[in-house]
Amino acid sequence: MLTVLGVGPGLGLSIAHRFGREGFTTALVSRTDTRHAGYRASLAGVDARTYTADVTDEDRLRDVLVRITADAGEIDTVYFGPADATSGPGITPLTEAGAGTLRASFDAVVLPAARLVEAVLPGMLARGSGSLLFAGGLSGKYPMPMLGSLAPASAALRMYVLTLHAALRETGVHAGILTIGGLIERGDIHRVFTAQDHGFSVGTLDPDDIADRAWQLYTEREAEAEFNAMAAV
Repeated sequence: MLTVLGVGPGLGLSIAHRFGREGFTTALVSRTDTRHAGYRASLAGVDARTYTADVTDEDRLRDVLVRITADAGEIDTVYFGPADATSGPGITPLTEAGAGTLRASFDAVVLPAARLVEAVLPGMLARGSGSLLFAGGLSGKYPMPMLGSLAPASAALRMYVLTLHAALRETGVHAGILTIGGLIERGDIHRVFTAQDHGFSVGTLDPDDIADRAWQLYTEREAEAEFNAMAAV
């Protein structure tokens, strides 16, 4: 069973489609239920269930994982990719970012990922199987000044997942990260970003292509897949 935490109309839904084609039951979690009916309709032929929770909230994350397990059984695979185009700490130039600004980015990115692992990893280790997939940013691998205060948290998330992958190598449990540089088509961030002039352009990525690579990451137990539509990197 696959749980998609932070589902949206872009990559999260493509992940659900890709794994659903392989017979996975899918549990889709987002902050509101506004688009849930449409998500379920688009996943015709897939056993898809929808849940509402802010997965960056520790208590709500724990509660929704309990509900999913009660409804659909043990969680075999998790995709963690919450991203909100309208909230969060935003981007502050790194030359202007104080410790509080950086902490806010870590609170929004790294800590929720660690809380997810804390919640589901013990069961996976007990069963000797499972996969933890995360979406991260290319600024966690290459210096990208325009992403300012988000970059240190992206780097921390990337190294967290890569180190977790190495630590789990002999356990039967897998961890991997999709390191993404570009706007994901059909996604909310793509819609919001392209509605304004930011003074620089960003290439786009097809979420179905990323989802196909996520499936390969899962089946081949790889640590990382990189997607780079940033011409300057």
